[in-house]
Amino acid sequence: MAAVIARCRDLACGYDGRPVLEHIDLEVRRGEIVALLGGSGSGKSTLLRALAGLLPPLSGELLLFDRPLYQICDEEQRELLRRTGMLFQQDALFGSLTLLDNVALPLRELTGLPEPVIREMARIKLAQVGLAGLEGRLPSDVSGGQRKRAGLARASVLDPEIIFCDEPTAGLDPVVAAEIDETLLRLRDVLGVTLVAVTHELASIRTIADRAVMLADGTIRASGTVDELSASADPLVHDFFHRVPRERIAGPAGALERLRHTG
Repeated sequence: MAAVIARCRDLACGYDGRPVLEHIDLEVRRGEIVALLGGSGSGKSTLLRALAGLLPPLSGELLLFDRPLYQICDEEQRELLRRTGMLFQQDALFGSLTLLDNVALPLRELTGLPEPVIREMARIKLAQVGLAGLEGRLPSDVSGGQRKRAGLARASVLDPEIIFCDEPTAGLDPVVAAEIDETLLRLRDVLGVTLVAVTHELASIRTIADRAVMLADGTIRASGTVDELSASADPLVHDFFHRVPRERIAGPAGALERLRHTG
């Protein structure tokens, strides 16, 4: 089996000392795409932030590249995190910078490469996500899908081994969302990048996920392939994958409704 890149052991994470998630045991292996699923408030983004080095856990262990991410010194942590990338839900591009300069920013901040090399590397990354010819545009001059692509180019510009993606297709129309999914698959298949993606989009989950991890009630409710979770006998998992509204299964009348869906 492929090597484990990220591992959580009995992890608890949350805010202001109050856990959102507890008893999280999770492994992410090199070269796979793991989708983090769950309803609103289930802790998907909280777990992603912890994995990405943005939220120290309350307890438990979190290993990244076999190193305890939050127990090492700041310099070691920075070196580990340079091997990762982050795609934010709102793309987080700087509006006053061109797409090329947005993508070049990590290279300028974190490397000593000469400027011509930096600009060429940024062009290459933009071309890899289908934005060749748009290097001089401002984020306000391109579409939402193109901004997401530029954010992905920036996340990958340091050639990370793993990229954390927060809702990569949220708010995009189905055609553009499918194009983003294909870009993520190319990063995995061509460049060997491992991806962890928070998403609630079933079409994306079915397209990109090698493994799905569903969060509910403050912990991992189910983990497996998309087909395994889709066929789950767990009512909550079943309803998520078959889009059954929770209010339709509440109370005695809901029991009859469930029989129609599971029988």
